[in-house]
Amino acid sequence: MAFAVRLSKPNCQEKCGNVIIPYPFGIGPECSGNSSFTVSCRNITNLETPFLSSLNLEVLNIYMNYSTITLNQPVSPLNCSLEQKPVSLGNSLSGTPFIFSSLQNVLAVLGCNNVVTLLSNRTTIAGGCVPICGYGFNFTDSGCNGVHCCKANIPMGLQEQQVIYRIIDANNNNSSCGYALLVDQYWLQNDYRKYTGLRDVNPFDRSFVNAPVVLQWRFPTRSTTRVYCDPYYFAYTPEYNFFYRKCHCRGGFEGNPYLDEGCQDIDECSNPNLNFCQGGCTNTVGSYRCSRSRLKMAFIAIGAGLGALILLVVPWRSYKVIRRRIKANRKQKFFKRNGGLLLEQQLSSTQNGVERTKLFSSKELEQATDHFNVNRILGIGGQGTVYKGMLSDGRIVAVKKSQKVDEDDLEVFINEVVILSQINHRNVVKLLGCCLETEVPLLVYEFIPNDTLFQHIHNPTEEFPLTWEMRLRIATEVSLALSYLHSAASVPIYHRDIKSTNILLDDKYQAKVSDFGTSRSVSIDQTHLTTKVIGTFGYLDP
Repeated sequence: MAFAVRLSKPNCQEKCGNVIIPYPFGIGPECSGNSSFTVSCRNITNLETPFLSSLNLEVLNIYMNYSTITLNQPVSPLNCSLEQKPVSLGNSLSGTPFIFSSLQNVLAVLGCNNVVTLLSNRTTIAGGCVPICGYGFNFTDSGCNGVHCCKANIPMGLQEQQVIYRIIDANNNNSSCGYALLVDQYWLQNDYRKYTGLRDVNPFDRSFVNAPVVLQWRFPTRSTTRVYCDPYYFAYTPEYNFFYRKCHCRGGFEGNPYLDEGCQDIDECSNPNLNFCQGGCTNTVGSYRCSRSRLKMAFIAIGAGLGALILLVVPWRSYKVIRRRIKANRKQKFFKRNGGLLLEQQLSSTQNGVERTKLFSSKELEQATDHFNVNRILGIGGQGTVYKGMLSDGRIVAVKKSQKVDEDDLEVFINEVVILSQINHRNVVKLLGCCLETEVPLLVYEFIPNDTLFQHIHNPTEEFPLTWEMRLRIATEVSLALSYLHSAASVPIYHRDIKSTNILLDDKYQAKVSDFGTSRSVSIDQTHLTTKVIGTFGYLDP
């Protein structure tokens, strides 16, 4: 069953009628690659008609790309029988390289109430169907949909047309019970109803004597003979399983794989339907390569760059916007938690209080204190840490940052802001403003450069000897400040924690009373204060 590669045989006829006869088929045994593929060209009613000699069937078409040949096989009606009856429908392909194509053929049963089963290897049931009766059915409809015609798939590798049939309608007295045949399913779908006699409940048409069937050829891989193929071939098809193969040109090639150099490269660039290039196209062996002009490449590169830039900028901008919103929400949350609403209410109830107190932003104070650098710490007290800072206008300030935030500390903080916002005295530390946008509240005071009275009493220096005259002056200034707080202020204020660590000295060594965290403001008509002990033990009045 081997083929010899045919290089050139100019005396061989390659066309019979309208059918091209490609190698390994050939007209006459000297032109075919194998006796099973010999074709004879006969004169039928003055027309040249090709016949496959090994099966003596008319050749309708040959498709090398699919390794298929379509033959015109004879058909005949079934004889009615109530008992199961085996019958061979047509030629046997046993001993040839041909099989019935399971992809293109189906078992078709034409008629009504005929039970037809297909046998594989003469014994195994491989399929079958039963067409139902449809009285008054519109036979002008094309196709085979189960009414007076049914179809069933056939197994792979089938070489015999053996079926078993019987009728299930005992009242059928006709000699014809329809047809059973292996047939090209495309013909069944489109052409079989052109025979008017096949539209009856018991179909029969004298002109219906042939129907197309599709065969495939393949070769056993374990045989001692060899099948020659062009180097560009594909030698396996899943339909046949691993024991058979066929020759087929690979992708990117076309032609006859059974001829030496029969598979030729396809020039995909010559046909725009065969390539997807938007610009230039370069053909390669078995494929192609797209190329673009420099100008188009430049536009593509610029477009890609802009696209990448947009992909980077949009998320970055979105991130910035989202982050800005998160920061704004946090600042608003801290402002409310730090008593901002309460402070605004109390300052608004105090004449000109809002005008005297500035609300600083967290960013402004972070820049002023170098992000609260430890090197800027002036002192650490019981209610917070004081940092030295410089505002954008050049003023030196002291920024007091609370250590923790709870309800008690919040009341102390708000109390200190409200009280200091009402004070305007040269011997009282001046409150410049506050910040409520941070996790802990911040107070901004005027900067007092010469430390506390406590430091000068307990650690005197030669540069500043604390004489009795100076001590008396400082005591007098503190007394004046307290007199102002108790009597001259619009609302009397009681400090309740006077001690040397809460008295600061400015550049002229004048006393400045500070730290009003425990102070209380009392209306003039109040007759008494709370009796709760407030202040630092050791400094309290007897």
